[in-house]
Amino acid sequence: MPTLGADMEAGTLVEWLKKPGDALKRGDIIAVVDTQKGAIEIEVYEDGALEQILVAPGTKVPVGTVLARIGGTGAASPAMTTARETPQRVRVSPVARKLAADLGVDTANLKGSGPQGAITREDVERAAAIKAPVPDVTTKPQGATLAMRTAIATAMARSKREIPHYYLSTTIDMGATTAWLRAENLKRPVTDRLLPAALLIKAVALALREVPELNGHWVDGGFRPGAGIHVGCAISLRGGGLVAPALHDADKAALTTLMQALQDLVARARAGSLKSSELADPTITVTNLGDQGVDAAFGIIYPPQVAIVGFGKIADRPWVAAGKVEPRPVLTASLSADHRASDGHRGGVFLSAIDRLLQHPEAL
Repeated sequence: MPTLGADMEAGTLVEWLKKPGDALKRGDIIAVVDTQKGAIEIEVYEDGALEQILVAPGTKVPVGTVLARIGGTGAASPAMTTARETPQRVRVSPVARKLAADLGVDTANLKGSGPQGAITREDVERAAAIKAPVPDVTTKPQGATLAMRTAIATAMARSKREIPHYYLSTTIDMGATTAWLRAENLKRPVTDRLLPAALLIKAVALALREVPELNGHWVDGGFRPGAGIHVGCAISLRGGGLVAPALHDADKAALTTLMQALQDLVARARAGSLKSSELADPTITVTNLGDQGVDAAFGIIYPPQVAIVGFGKIADRPWVAAGKVEPRPVLTASLSADHRASDGHRGGVFLSAIDRLLQHPEAL
């Protein structure tokens, strides 16, 4: 059972997508696990063949439990094909499963209309529509939402106890960025237009090249640099709670690619169809609360990461330029970092790098 964040202690194996004897390649989706973050697709990290399934669907097990054994490369041996088979279960798409949990629909009683009888989102919506109760807005968060918030709170409390945080902030003139965005978006169809978030994430990713000690994890009493720059993006979920899945290799992605990847990540996070690597791989987190009208955001580090960057809203403020006071669009950027891995000087270099990069948006 993979670790999909510091707030995860256990997960439930929902279904196997491969059977003993199947050949596997790195990146294949082998199983679906249900966590407080929703249904997560579990990826394979090595080529080989599925030898044995050790955990049956419906079983909840702690993080670190061996779910299956993968051995060798290429086709499985005859002995492998006689390993314990997966019990037959009704197939339910991750999106439908998450929706069913939110709406209180028992999928065991549904007849699927999808391929090979799979239960789809539409099947769940039809079942929910048969008896849709009037929501009571006075009730407290229920079920998975309350559990997720409790788990996140526990992880953040541990972070504050164990990690020596330091905090920095700076105000960035966004005039060059907003002017470039307006001109650039006029050249693009509506579906391909860029949002400021894409430029902020790219600036963070490139600044990490200059201050790599903020990009990685604190593990076994020491700093372990990230294998790549995988920016975790804090995403609020419609039912409450949040996740921070990774945009992999964000420093290498073009802005258009990064914007598309961000939109896809948000959609899949809210539909409950993220991959395990997207939750396990972030090397730093970015939280952007500007669209909520927040002036500044100071985050709590999500262990084992060593830094989190916060952005507030872009707003016109009095600004001194060329000896004159004039209104300029400005933004507050903050850094919360682990003093074991870096110090205030290096944190300041990092924020200055973000500022410098945003003054030349055409180069991002």
